[in-house]
Amino acid sequence: MAAMDGDAFIKDLFETTALVIAEIPKSSLLMLALAAMIASWIGGTMIRRRVPLGGMVRGASSLVLVGVLVTVVLQIARIDPRFDVAASTMGMPAQIVEGGETRVPLSPDGHYWLRAQVNGQDAAFLVDTGATLTAISSNTAQAAGISARTDRLPIQLNTANGTIQVPLATIDELRFGNVAARGLDAVIAPNIGETNVIGMNLLSRLAEWRVQDSVLILTPNNPQPAVEWEGE
Repeated sequence: MAAMDGDAFIKDLFETTALVIAEIPKSSLLMLALAAMIASWIGGTMIRRRVPLGGMVRGASSLVLVGVLVTVVLQIARIDPRFDVAASTMGMPAQIVEGGETRVPLSPDGHYWLRAQVNGQDAAFLVDTGATLTAISSNTAQAAGISARTDRLPIQLNTANGTIQVPLATIDELRFGNVAARGLDAVIAPNIGETNVIGMNLLSRLAEWRVQDSVLILTPNNPQPAVEWEGE
């Protein structure tokens, strides 16, 4: 049984890694990694020919390659809750989702909508189990005082108008019903109108989420008495 659990974990980890890497813009990472590999080859050639600074060139290129790898790993660590402990150990702020059970009824349009507070500002959210990351509109970000982070890679977002690169940000506090999320990563999407999306990086940090009798039930890790959420 333990071996099967281990195999399942590795499979899930591989799939999560592939998904996250697929959503990171290829241009910046690939160009940087390619430049570092070329520099490493040049440095190796310089060493063989005893050209000065060959070792420095190859060493610098190796550091760049390691930096690319670490960047991808840290990005994965922020998205996958299984890496939360490792991320905290490396000094990265924890993403915490806690509170009490909340029930969200199905809206007439066939979606689950809820009214939330983003850093104290009211905002409507669509619960989307197909979204990897929580997304907020530019207007919501501005009202809540949220700005793009410069220490994270942007994310590729598929929209009706094609694929765009959107910046990562951090929501200090997102509240709805009895649920409170703190330090949550999100993307700022400039062309989603007033629609904000709760993605799997929040849902996966709950103890459980399920649909029962057309009601979405969100259960944090320390469940308390349920609250029926009116939605939109």
